[in-house]
Amino acid sequence: MSHPTVKRGIDYLKNLQEDDGSWYGRWGTNYVYGTWSVLSALNAVGVDMNADYVQKAVNWLKARQNDDGGWGESGDSYYEHMKHDPAPSTPSQTAWALLGLMAAGHVEDETTRKGIDFLLAHPRTKDGRWEEPWYNAVGFPRVFYLRYHGYSHFFPVWALSRYRNLTRSNDKSVQWGM
Repeated sequence: MSHPTVKRGIDYLKNLQEDDGSWYGRWGTNYVYGTWSVLSALNAVGVDMNADYVQKAVNWLKARQNDDGGWGESGDSYYEHMKHDPAPSTPSQTAWALLGLMAAGHVEDETTRKGIDFLLAHPRTKDGRWEEPWYNAVGFPRVFYLRYHGYSHFFPVWALSRYRNLTRSNDKSVQWGM
């Protein structure tokens, strides 16, 4: 983390953080995706995950959890006046939130457990894939949205694998891979 380029990158991300603690996302929909991505990057370069701005992001993620234990966000979040409106939980967005929370060290807390329970209980197809009928990515914000079918498959598997590995290990810190 002492490299000047890394320090500039961290400062850049800190300057882009929204007042509520979230980060805007560009490829996945939207603030849940952006916040997960930044928390994972900060973890990867060795940032103190107890830093105030990191915990502000964690608190934002926790506050966005739906009653069913999952997270959801729609393309409407790209409109300023609707950017934090509630949306139905999806497997991919739940996985993003969980990966962000785990990157920040929140492995064994109630919020994470509820998210894991959501993924485990969410309906799946006969071949075991999670069902997700909504758009989960953006082509151009407020213009067109995409549905990457793989998102609802590999992100939940990644989150569940990471959770399993972290809860079975004496070391609760997130490392590269699963």
